Amino acid sequence: MLITGVILAGGRATRMGGHDKGLVQFKDKYLIEYVLDSLRPQVSQVLISANRNQSQYAKISACPIIADSFDNYQGPLAGMASTLAAAETDYVFFVPCDAPLLSSQLVARLYSHLIQTQADASVAYDGKRLQPTFCLLKRRLLDNLLVFLETEKRSIHGFLKQQALVSVDCADIAETFLNINTPEDLNLTGF
Repeated sequence: MLITGVILAGGRATRMGGHDKGLVQFKDKYLIEYVLDSLRPQVSQVLISANRNQSQYAKISACPIIADSFDNYQGPLAGMASTLAAAETDYVFFVPCDAPLLSSQLVARLYSHLIQTQADASVAYDGKRLQPTFCLLKRRLLDNLLVFLETEKRSIHGFLKQQALVSVDCADIAETFLNINTPEDLNLTGF
């Protein structure tokens, strides 16, 4: 499978007090390092979507760092558009930088369902709701995404619902969707 993995680390992290979430330390690693460790064996290349601390991300990851081509932190869709434009594979998997329990089987599962259903996008479903920042897109959706962003809409759900989408049951690996959004979340995680 030639799939580019993208770690979304381009936000403001307001709930984390403005601290760049991917660079928050948990135990002996940065949060992004947990994601990298799980993601690298699942994809052919990793890109990091980051709008600040780019040299630190590059040093930690040895991956290309892609800044949003849109101004003013316009959300995850802006990072998705910028990295879709930079990717060289037909498929691109997205994951947030603050998901330290990323499953080692998630990419293959999303890819399998996407191919079986001939969808253009597959998104994880945790048994309760869709997890839109854990998704696999065909790179050709870039044009659709750019048109969607021109409407000034920023909802990942809204964009995905307009595509040929398959929802993939991942309730058995629901822990993979644990996000560390606040300093308190660091104390609540039990891994």
